Amino acid sequence: MMAKANGNQAGTPRGRRPKGQGPDLREAILNAAEGLFSRHGFYGVTVRQVAAEAGVDTALIHYYFGAKRELFDSVFARRAEILNEARLGAMRAYQAAQPDSMTVEGVIEAFIGPLVDLSMTDDPHWKNYFRLVALVNNTPDWGGETMHRYFDPVVHRLIDALKAAMPDAEIRDLYWCYQFLTGSMMLALSETGRIDQLSDGLCRSSDMQAVRARLFAYCAAGIQEVVRRHPEA
Repeated sequence: MMAKANGNQAGTPRGRRPKGQGPDLREAILNAAEGLFSRHGFYGVTVRQVAAEAGVDTALIHYYFGAKRELFDSVFARRAEILNEARLGAMRAYQAAQPDSMTVEGVIEAFIGPLVDLSMTDDPHWKNYFRLVALVNNTPDWGGETMHRYFDPVVHRLIDALKAAMPDAEIRDLYWCYQFLTGSMMLALSETGRIDQLSDGLCRSSDMQAVRARLFAYCAAGIQEVVRRHPEA
């Protein structure tokens, strides 16, 4: 006598919705974790919450990623690789097109522009990722080490390009300027709604066209002024 058919698909945990196989399931877990980490930070999220959001068992998360920190690192690395490739490509293209006439604003646009372009696609996963990077960038305990691990090569390329555009600039000033630039960049991409309330709706943090029209010029002007003044401190 044949056994009665099980209501669940083979390999699908009871009480969980099927999310595809292999890479699709892995991406679903990463997307769920990314959204939760971007809203609540590393310490505010449990593996159980990620599993519930992705519709899988916690055992599957441990199978794919290990502990929570390894899951977080996988979330962070996934889009960092895409961003680094896009920004390096944009800076290489700009330098090739303007080998003897690079401007500070042109360099800044090549560095930040790919992020703004991705935000303008309205992909919620990229928006979550930018909020997560902004959060990590402002986390004292381990944020600096994480940013160092994933983004330093492209930042050093930016510093080199700025130095090429401003040969007389002191390298220390350029590092300070990057510190200020990254704060402006990540706040603009986080779309917190702060400017909406502050301006009584005159400005909207989700208006990436308005960000694009102002952010590059703002950062470039600040960098040029710092270099011009060359502070002694």
